[in-house]
Amino acid sequence: MDIAQCLTLIDLLCAREFPAAHGRTEHGESGPGYHIAALQTSEEFWDGDGSAREETAAQYEADRDGLARRLGDRWGPPHHVSLYSVLDRTLAGEDVPEPWAGLSGHVPDVHLWQLPRTDRWLALGVSQWDKELPFQLLGIVTETDPP
Repeated sequence: MDIAQCLTLIDLLCAREFPAAHGRTEHGESGPGYHIAALQTSEEFWDGDGSAREETAAQYEADRDGLARRLGDRWGPPHHVSLYSVLDRTLAGEDVPEPWAGLSGHVPDVHLWQLPRTDRWLALGVSQWDKELPFQLLGIVTETDPP
């Protein structure tokens, strides 16, 4: 997906109502108070010496940063929020709301904006569930305040 398509999908997510129940969508998943969309998905990394994984990680972070600059033109610079402490709190049994609890298991940090004149937040993050699995550039729209 090119940057124009990413921006179009982000605009769609920002305008879309949240569902009453968790479920899969054509772009990812949604639940009460949030939408998560995969803006890009890489190949898997089962073979090789790890160099392709490192290059892909760097490229996905660069793509996230490039998209963040475009969104920054609209809403100003993003906040950089680490989700490591959210993961620790979740693992310790704290009831952290979604989408933050789930994201913290595979997205180390996000670029975050509070959308003007709404109660919604937009976050961009790079996800990887495990070292062999693909990277994803995620767009997240939620009405749940970041933890």
